[in-house]
Amino acid sequence: MLNTALLGTGARAGGKHLLSAEIDTRLGKPTGWLEGASGVVCRPVLADGETQESLALAAAQQALAEANLDAADIDLLLFASAVGRQPIPSTATLLKRELGLTHCASPAYDVNATCLSAVAAMEVAALYIGAGRARHVLIVASEIATRALPWTDDPATAALFGDGAAAIVLGPPQSTGLHLREVAIETWAEGYDYCVLPAGGTRYDFHTNRAAFEENAFFRMDGHALFKLTRTRLPDFIDRLLARTGWRQEDVDLVIPHQASPLALEHMVRKCGFARDRVVATVKQTGNLVAASIPMTLDTARREGRIPSGSKVLLIGTSAGVSIGGATLEG
Repeated sequence: MLNTALLGTGARAGGKHLLSAEIDTRLGKPTGWLEGASGVVCRPVLADGETQESLALAAAQQALAEANLDAADIDLLLFASAVGRQPIPSTATLLKRELGLTHCASPAYDVNATCLSAVAAMEVAALYIGAGRARHVLIVASEIATRALPWTDDPATAALFGDGAAAIVLGPPQSTGLHLREVAIETWAEGYDYCVLPAGGTRYDFHTNRAAFEENAFFRMDGHALFKLTRTRLPDFIDRLLARTGWRQEDVDLVIPHQASPLALEHMVRKCGFARDRVVATVKQTGNLVAASIPMTLDTARREGRIPSGSKVLLIGTSAGVSIGGATLEG
């Protein structure tokens, strides 16, 4: 079992809130149409002057401040997001520079498990700390998810997403506070084509086939297929993760899910049997923040006082691929 302390969290949403009612006007739809189709009332989007890295920096600085650490105290920096600033180099190296760490050798690299990137990074961090390879690890997820969306073909899906960043600092065991106990991720590759952004990698060459590149430069999701796969796999996954931790479902005090969509959260509550008052749901006001979703929801729950001393907390989510992942925290 892992035994890594959560020393601090931070979050920064995009500085502008975009109401679904405003988008209704743009689409020529009656007021309330998009909220009814997506379940999302509003979502944060970038304000003028904001960037993916500026949100990341703000979240990181907030987490470091809570942990009472300077950026120079970080031994490993993991940028955990689905889509970074550019393919090469890693966004982690840019964030390291923005933190003022330009003359130190500590490693910085990206971890990409799409919506589960932060959870995957937590496991990497815990293994580094447990092996004595690092003392303090900074994990940052920052997503500009309101780009490349299928507003013409699938506005209900496009309406789900928002922009934001969140950060976590992990360190050695402490006498008090939340500690990471277990992390698990399972991948069911039959879902590879269910959530895709085809262009931007090696599949389509912008220089030799620009038309194909542009046609595939939009996010697409087969919601029905994704729902069917997760419905059959999620409950047993949760049982296995809890068993590895030594918990039963009734031991869980708070569930912090990936805020995929209002419908997805409702499905999880019904299918997995958690009491509604133990599930943190912010998606109607934040939208789906992709990899930033779980750590931002964790930060929100902590700042709202929903994780008192002694709490047992379950992080749970799904990601493109399709993967199912989660983590347990206690303290």
